Amino acid sequence: MVTSNRITQMVSHIFLAFLAIISIIPFIILISSSFTTEEFILREGYNFIPAEFSLSAYEYLMNNSGNILRAYGITILVTIVGTTASLAITAMLAYSLSRKDLPYRNALAFFVFFTILFNGGLVPTYLVYTQVFDVKNTIWALIVPGLLVNGFNVLLMRSFFITSIPEPVIESARIDGAGEFRTFFSIVLPLSLPILATIGLLQTIVYWNDWFNGLIYITDSKMFSIQNMLNRMLSDIQFLSEGSLGTNASEAASQIPSTSVRMAIAVVGILPIIVAYPFFQKYLVKGIALGAVKG
Repeated sequence: MVTSNRITQMVSHIFLAFLAIISIIPFIILISSSFTTEEFILREGYNFIPAEFSLSAYEYLMNNSGNILRAYGITILVTIVGTTASLAITAMLAYSLSRKDLPYRNALAFFVFFTILFNGGLVPTYLVYTQVFDVKNTIWALIVPGLLVNGFNVLLMRSFFITSIPEPVIESARIDGAGEFRTFFSIVLPLSLPILATIGLLQTIVYWNDWFNGLIYITDSKMFSIQNMLNRMLSDIQFLSEGSLGTNASEAASQIPSTSVRMAIAVVGILPIIVAYPFFQKYLVKGIALGAVKG
């Protein structure tokens, strides 16, 4: 029996290691290609190690460093503010739904669940946010629409509160005279670091990678996030490469390392998340494992 368990464990570890290697391979190729000359990529294809080293793609990005730094600042601000607001609202709503004495608890939980299945559609959403809330070309256009609260995150956190926060602890806090806010901030939140880190990381990734809201609600280039800025640069390269502005533009576009620039743009976009992920990993695994239990 012990030998069988060890074999099963060894096979599982080998399989998981294989999956991890497969997941890492695209990132290695991505980074390698961003440091490879355009001619070599077109001639030989992609390699794990740059055969012809070149910084031309990053030099092209550095020529737009002012705009990129401003876009990075906007993205960092949006990510911090959006993630903090999202965590606060999600935690308070999830805690309320986890309390058995909340009136109409099941009905409210159904409304949250309903938002996972259905939404109002793009056109009504756009009209509400632009004509009612007037968020177009403002920082709120990158924070509020469709990202502030996610129904799945609310239900995940509610399950964590139900299964992982002992009821006697909350009752003892009430006996000592603590109200709901004191119980929530002094007892519940300190015991909920795993799920808070999990939801926080998920929301951080969503805010950091979001380009759709910027595409719809932002037309002022000074308000572009890093994803919108890099997407615009990519579109400009594609536009020039198609020769839409004539022969001279096509010749100028041919001097731009378009393939390696695409790879460099992807590296610039995902690098901060890759750097931050190891610090949240242990909380992410624990939070999902505990919060996924049916409550």
